[in-house]
Amino acid sequence: QALLVESGGGLVQAGGSLRLSCTASGLTFSRSAMGWFRQAPGKEREFVAAISWRGSSTYYADSVKGRFTISRDNAKNTVYLQMNSLKPEDTAVYYCAADLYGSSSTSSDKYEYWGQGTQVTVSS
Repeated sequence: QALLVESGGGLVQAGGSLRLSCTASGLTFSRSAMGWFRQAPGKEREFVAAISWRGSSTYYADSVKGRFTISRDNAKNTVYLQMNSLKPEDTAVYYCAADLYGSSSTSSDKYEYWGQGTQVTVSS
């Protein structure tokens, strides 16, 4: 059974940084595209970033481009989301997800496995 576990969330002031981690088990991580999504209270889940299985291609939502960086370490079965210049509107529960078919999609429908989420709160 695949399992994704996020960590690294917390409370930070606007302009600060956080680094989220997601460690996977029970799946072929090195052949899976990985994505980060977020969901704010009262809003739908939205795409944040995705990375191809080899790490050679990355994709970002316009709202985080230039501030967030997705990366992965296949030796550690871990994907990261470095978040800089955080804004209050980045406040949400952040989820990592695995796409076993490697599509690196921006659509949540393409991801088969999800983590439990980690809360990120940015104060103004």
